[in-house]
Amino acid sequence: MILIDLHIHSRCSDGTLSPASLAELARRRRVSVVALTDHDTTSGQEEFRRACARAEVQSLTGVELSAEAPYTLHILGYRINPHDVPLQTALQEIRVYRDERNETICRRLREAGCAVDLEEVEREAGGEVVARPHMARVLVRKGYVPNLLAAFARYLGRDGVAYVPRRRLSPAHCLRLIRESGGFPVLAHPGQTNLDDDALDDLLRKLTDEGLWGLECLSSHHSSETIFRYLERASRFGLYPTAGSDFHGENRPGVDLGVPVSEDLLPWARLGIRLG
Repeated sequence: MILIDLHIHSRCSDGTLSPASLAELARRRRVSVVALTDHDTTSGQEEFRRACARAEVQSLTGVELSAEAPYTLHILGYRINPHDVPLQTALQEIRVYRDERNETICRRLREAGCAVDLEEVEREAGGEVVARPHMARVLVRKGYVPNLLAAFARYLGRDGVAYVPRRRLSPAHCLRLIRESGGFPVLAHPGQTNLDDDALDDLLRKLTDEGLWGLECLSSHHSSETIFRYLERASRFGLYPTAGSDFHGENRPGVDLGVPVSEDLLPWARLGIRLG
């Protein structure tokens, strides 16, 4: 068995550690392979790659895209070219949409009696992507809520008074961007879709026809029983099973870096990884 983690986030999106700190943490935890998969940005990839090389930890370039659906649908891209022009153009457009949404959320927070402005949220984020976890941390720091969970329940979650839906790319567009940038697209934490078995099978069938490469079976979001069911689905649909913790540092307490897997879990050579 080895430890890998193909789903982690840095301060460049909604994590709390720098890309270099993540590489050092992976070294300390003896993780063999890691992928930085920040939301809608590749700005931390170069720092992460250099830090992993210094730490003697093998790394993959990555990204996490949110796809349009009436449920949570996130698609990871591994071994992408972070300099691919169509990919970067799409990511920039997503960030513009996100900025507009963030301004609206902050306005609604102020209307709800919380003195929060976008500038202080941007300072809290300290990176290219500003997201709701950064707003949640500001709300906690200013005493409007006791913790991050309460911030989402009361203000920022789907039923919160300041919630604003996101504009997203279609699933097919996400898959195409990843594949055309040289990457391998993987459906992240399928349990978060909250689809029943038949609906999930329909989704996997459609995404596989459109180029899906893998399914994140081993995840901090999944129970042992759920992991078994997803491994069976990956086999049935001809998808590679992947493993990731969805590590966010302090923004997701209780989740540690590294997932134990068998050494032959993935075709490492196709991903540019040499184990041992």
